[in-house]
Parts: sequence; structure tokens; C-alpha cells
Amino acid sequence: MAKKGENREIIRLVCTEDGRSFYTTTKNKQNTKERLELMKYNRFLRKHTLHREKK
Repeated sequence: MAKKGENREIIRLVCTEDGRSFYTTTKNKQNTKERLELMKYNRFLRKHTLHREKK
């Protein structure tokens, strides 16, 4: 959980192609309302794939 007064929250980025590869990161909820989408490396597929934020 975030400390009092902090706006950053831990999120999980899940691969859209296989669904089992994921990364964890933080984001500022006040500045970024929409879900993150980043190109990250998938070690199972051995290529860069689109990873989306999942709740």
C-alpha cells in the first residue's frame, strides 16, 4: 500500500500475446489516469511485445 500523501501505486504490466509474462512498476495515479501500454521484452517468446496494465 502507498504511504499517506503518496500518489504512486504499484501496477502490473501483462503481455498481450501470451498472458504469462509480466513486469511490475509504479505510476502516478493523478497524472496518468489511463492504463499504461509499453513495449517490453517477453523472455518466453524471445521478442519485444506489447504489455498492458492490468488491475
